[in-house]
Amino acid sequence: MMRFGLGVPTGTEGLMYTVPYADIDQAVELARAAERLGFESVWGNDHVTTQRYVRADFDQPPRYYDVFAYLSYVAAVTTSIRLGTAIMVLPFRHPVVAAKQAATLDQLSHGRAVLGVGIGAYREEFEAMHPGTHLHRGQHAEEAISALRQLFTERSASYHGKWVAFEDVESYPKPFRGHLPLLSGGNSAGSRSRAARLADGWLPACLSVGEVRSGARLIRDEAEQHGRQLPGDFEIALQVGVSVAPTREQARRRFESSQIFRHLLSLSKTTLKDQGVDDLFSRNLVGTPQDVAEQVEAYREAGVTTMAALLFAADSVEETIDAMAQFSQEVIAPDGVSS
Repeated sequence: MMRFGLGVPTGTEGLMYTVPYADIDQAVELARAAERLGFESVWGNDHVTTQRYVRADFDQPPRYYDVFAYLSYVAAVTTSIRLGTAIMVLPFRHPVVAAKQAATLDQLSHGRAVLGVGIGAYREEFEAMHPGTHLHRGQHAEEAISALRQLFTERSASYHGKWVAFEDVESYPKPFRGHLPLLSGGNSAGSRSRAARLADGWLPACLSVGEVRSGARLIRDEAEQHGRQLPGDFEIALQVGVSVAPTREQARRRFESSQIFRHLLSLSKTTLKDQGVDDLFSRNLVGTPQDVAEQVEAYREAGVTTMAALLFAADSVEETIDAMAQFSQEVIAPDGVSS
């Protein structure tokens, strides 16, 4: 059975949504609405400073909220919804700090945290924090994920890598149930490889059904090559945009006029460069309710377990909640997820 998750606005203004989009109270209300409407999870992204192209497009700075502080607050005003990062940018935090933040969130929520991690879409953010510092983000991610695993499981953790190092760290408390799901975020071969060898799942974005199927097969093959049996609950959580309307033409027009569409076009030179953006409509949930239900089923058959961090083609929080309610009634409820 497919699970559905909402992308919450911890760092979406100027990127997936216009500026302004959601103040902090509205951002929390979106998470509450998600649980009320039958969404299984919420997923927050991670930014620290405004990207150059966003500054050029908007006069007003976007509001980027700390993803762990936000999800911790949401944990207190919800009861069952999973709380995920999509993604936590690994170079922003030392793994010792990240492990403490993630485990604390997991304790506060009684085991509802999911840690999606990746290298980040914008190198300029890391460079703003560390001017003149060179970092191989792929190699760093390899070490950081391994370090997080140690910090989550070992009483005294030490790690000595090229990019990550610490000695004799007792990081307590551990995750609530002793294990915190860790997903490798990104569409690249490196992200898939880290998912196969080190993670509990894969968190890509805007892939076609065929690309998901191929990626899942490559992950299974590499895991086998390294003698690893993927867990039965290995999660493939796909991030996409959503535009549902009575007709396909209406859905396409709404999607094409959205900030989400403009953002995906901007990623064609970075995060989505390997996939291309020749058909963003088929890489997102765009169409009538029947069209979208059929596409969700095709993704499920290809291996997707969670339609995660869904972003709705809307211009305001009010429009977003209306679109969520429609999606819940016409797509989630028939799938048997919503009560």
